[in-house]
Amino acid sequence: MDTLSLTTPLKSKTFTIKNRFFKAAMSEALGTSQNNPTESLIHLYSRWAKGGAGLLVSGNVMVDRKALGEPGNVAIEDERDLGLLKKWANAGTQHDTHFWVQLNHPGKQTPKSVSKRPVAPSAVPLLGGANAFNKPRALTTNEIGDIITRFGRAASIVKKAGFTGVQIHAAHGYLISQFLSPHHNQRTDEWGGDLNGRMQFLVEVYKEIRKQIGDDFPIGIKLNSADFQRGGFTEEESMKVLKIMDRVGIDLIEISGGNYENPKMLGGDVKKSTKEREAYFLEYAEKARHLVQAPLVVTGGFRSEEAMVAAIESGAVDMIGIGKPFALNPDLPNQIINGSYETVTTKPIKTGFKPLDKQISSMLDLTWYEQQLARMGKGKDPDPDLSPWNTLIHMMTTHGATMIQKRRA
Repeated sequence: MDTLSLTTPLKSKTFTIKNRFFKAAMSEALGTSQNNPTESLIHLYSRWAKGGAGLLVSGNVMVDRKALGEPGNVAIEDERDLGLLKKWANAGTQHDTHFWVQLNHPGKQTPKSVSKRPVAPSAVPLLGGANAFNKPRALTTNEIGDIITRFGRAASIVKKAGFTGVQIHAAHGYLISQFLSPHHNQRTDEWGGDLNGRMQFLVEVYKEIRKQIGDDFPIGIKLNSADFQRGGFTEEESMKVLKIMDRVGIDLIEISGGNYENPKMLGGDVKKSTKEREAYFLEYAEKARHLVQAPLVVTGGFRSEEAMVAAIESGAVDMIGIGKPFALNPDLPNQIINGSYETVTTKPIKTGFKPLDKQISSMLDLTWYEQQLARMGKGKDPDPDLSPWNTLIHMMTTHGATMIQKRRA
């Protein structure tokens, strides 16, 4: 197959990326208990950089150590870890690879074991999360301003450390996504109300980052095509947000969808036509292509070389976002380029005991893939035959018998 469309560099005013392979963010959970970077992260991203991707995006890096999505998140508040951050950046930028840090704040989407009283735009609990998440309290105006400043400060440190860009995580039900949703954001001040009010937090985060890092450093965004829940963030609203972010100067747009109340980004309940094309959000991208100038990425579902080539050649997207396959085959881009690639097959991770699988399916699946990342962080190869029972034992050892708490990618 002619892979020229996948190997052609992507050029914009702020970057040149060597090819169209985009390693999407996956939560590594490899930080220390104090949320510092580790040698495991350095080894993992060195492995991916050697595998040929054009752009690597880190998993959730939090802007506040008191607000974590899960144990093991790296947090950047100041320069205390600058030395390790420089080593991490150097590892991920080998072979002319771009390495961007995904900056995030979880809001209320943080397990009980991590946060006793999480914050959110409004005091609206997560649906179906009574056993996993504490009810949040509404942020004060001063706290909103502090979080905005934290995003900018973290981005400036990322730039100083030698990473080549940042990505704002505005999807999957985390804090910015919560602000965008009329279900989760029921504020009546300037940070809520109509879409203009609800997106103000995102706009101010972008402006603060841009102020602190300058015009020549790339800023990307990960945005939901929709939340896929009643009363939530709609596709029409998402399109309007895209247009605004494009207008203010965002450099790269990654499209995903859903949240952990309705996890479309994990690939459940997709249409037959979507499965055939592999990309979960390609139809949305085809519409968005006519609205924005920034390069577009779709993440979710890509497995075969044929589908990747077809997506780029359609003109709907500029890069191919890939997550789980990179956890099983870190050399995927190089293999496609040299003609040795065999389509990665991923399947739901299940123990085979239906009552248990129904209760912990999402956590089991995500933890299994985190174990693959941890193996690479130790210099080992991924193990596609790793037993789900091994993962269950790992979960129980790590979290105890009451570990039924959703962990997020």
